[in-house]
Amino acid sequence: MARAGLTADRLVAAAAELADEVGFENVTLSALARRFGVKDASLYSHVRNLRDLRTRLALFAGAELIDRIAQAVAGRAGKDALAAFAGAYRAYALERPGRYAATQIRIDQELIADSPELRRTADLTYGMLRGYGLDEPDLTDAVRLLRSTFHGYCALESAGGFGAARDVQASWDRAIDALHVALTHWPKEHRTDD
Repeated sequence: MARAGLTADRLVAAAAELADEVGFENVTLSALARRFGVKDASLYSHVRNLRDLRTRLALFAGAELIDRIAQAVAGRAGKDALAAFAGAYRAYALERPGRYAATQIRIDQELIADSPELRRTADLTYGMLRGYGLDEPDLTDAVRLLRSTFHGYCALESAGGFGAARDVQASWDRAIDALHVALTHWPKEHRTDD
């Protein structure tokens, strides 16, 4: 029977495949039920609703992404770690576009606190940036700079938004060089005493 063996983990893995095939925004419970040859109602004993499924997919994809990044940066520091981190991020975004899109959704703060994957992501990212001598609030600002640069570049690249003749990889490499310089010479926040 098609229903046999359905679990939340199997549903999330199938949703990840579906997201890469049709786009994250097109992942629905109906589409997932069709993939398993069951009625939509059969999924509700494993996931609460579409939001629950998409949140689980975001956590699943986030874990995959951080696993790739962790492997890439292992034993590296400074610019080598930054380039490895960025390269793994970009490769995942381009190879797994639906899953990557899932990693960009806003997740409930309670789930973030309970997620070992998201804590691992923060630990790894902040650890790499501490190698540049950064502390709070500069760490948060640097994370935002990296995330927006990586995401923006990947979004434009995947949409074919770079039309100039210059090689896209060469521009990526220069962007990493520029980020390294920015992190190395990070402007310290000026505080005024009241």
